[in-house]
Amino acid sequence: MGNILLELGQLDDAVASLRRAVLINPDFAEAHSNLGSALRSQGQLEDALTSLQNALAIKPDHAVVHSNLLFIHNYLSDQPPARLLAASKRFGELVAQTAHPYIQWPKALASDRCLRVGFVSGDLKNHPVGFFLESVLAALAANAGRRIELVAYPSIRKEDEVTARLKTAFTDWKPLADLSDEAAARMIQDDGVHILIDLAGHTADNRLPLFAWKPAPVQVSWLGYFATTGVAAIDYLVADPWTLPATQEEYFTEKIWRLPQTRLCFTAPDAAVPVSPLPALTNHFVTFGCFNNPAKMNDRVVALWARVLQAVPHSRLLLKATQFKEPLVRQRIGERFAACGIAPERLMLEGSAPESTISRPTSEWT
Repeated sequence: MGNILLELGQLDDAVASLRRAVLINPDFAEAHSNLGSALRSQGQLEDALTSLQNALAIKPDHAVVHSNLLFIHNYLSDQPPARLLAASKRFGELVAQTAHPYIQWPKALASDRCLRVGFVSGDLKNHPVGFFLESVLAALAANAGRRIELVAYPSIRKEDEVTARLKTAFTDWKPLADLSDEAAARMIQDDGVHILIDLAGHTADNRLPLFAWKPAPVQVSWLGYFATTGVAAIDYLVADPWTLPATQEEYFTEKIWRLPQTRLCFTAPDAAVPVSPLPALTNHFVTFGCFNNPAKMNDRVVALWARVLQAVPHSRLLLKATQFKEPLVRQRIGERFAACGIAPERLMLEGSAPESTISRPTSEWT
């Protein structure tokens, strides 16, 4: 019931249901883990961490919980990078224990084959990863000719209009949703993939344990995550000079491979969105906005945004996300800004809008 409510976006009821579940069975690791996910969606990061740590105390080898824990650590401010690296390495060691890595790739190394590049992701759909990937795939398909073949390995079966557009750039489309890591690794190895790219890191629906099997001779992490995966079998992480300064390289298990300007390539939306006159001309105040996951709003972020609002007289802040449909979420956000001296009337908290009214939805939970 808690999971269903979480999928429906009814976060308060989901938390209540999952708290009831762990009360009924305190040794139910999955219930503790799912409670952590629900609390994270509400922005209650410390409580979410506690729930995930409770799950790991029951099942220390639960890779998904380890991954979720790493993801939440990145939401918190002032986390020592050495601690995050150590935790990431523990995850890598855990998934390596059950893997039997390939050491030969005869099909991939055949000299008469063009370069085969595989992409593993649960976000080949209406999602920021899908949007940022679209232009890259289109450019490769248009300019690489027959020198490169692209193979998609979606980790989930959900598809939409973005999926349909992405499919046109791939030579093969092979879902992994029903395959174990061993079976998926065998398929990728049999496909003769030269370079296998992880697009998820420790975000939702990732298949990082699969990479520990080393199904391709070169393995890379890119786009969907910004920290180390901790998986020793992943050789490179694609970055740029801005998102990963050279001083931070020591906190990655991967070798850093920087693109010259940016690791992201924005895909311009094709929606015909009318541009209205600047509201500030009639409102006589500036409205700042962020349409993103409120779980990322740790106390340091709130304090900084409050300083901006205080520095710009009469300005307001519009926050839009699925979670803001919940009264308790709105109440907690208001209390956090109030503690920084921001009156409630300067905040506008709205649930996500239908896609037809905006160019691209950006209120993904993960």
